[in-house]
Amino acid sequence: MPKGPKGQNRPADTVGNAIKVARIATGEDEEEFDGKDGKDPAAQAMGRKGGKARAENLSAKKRKEIAKKAAAKRWAKPS
Repeated sequence: MPKGPKGQNRPADTVGNAIKVARIATGEDEEEFDGKDGKDPAAQAMGRKGGKARAENLSAKKRKEIAKKAAAKRWAKPS
């Protein structure tokens, strides 16, 4: 049986699935899922802290080097 983006059960046939999605979009049907996305909440919290902690520990010189490298990659011609 096909699954929705959060693991919900959906009809196996294409037409039935399209009708189910349309009903959910218009509010006729409720989406059935437990609200969990399968990720560890502790790991999510640590991930949110990581970028901020890294930015605080980088020197201005190092941040500038990283930014220059990123800009060079972004604007480089594809080969």
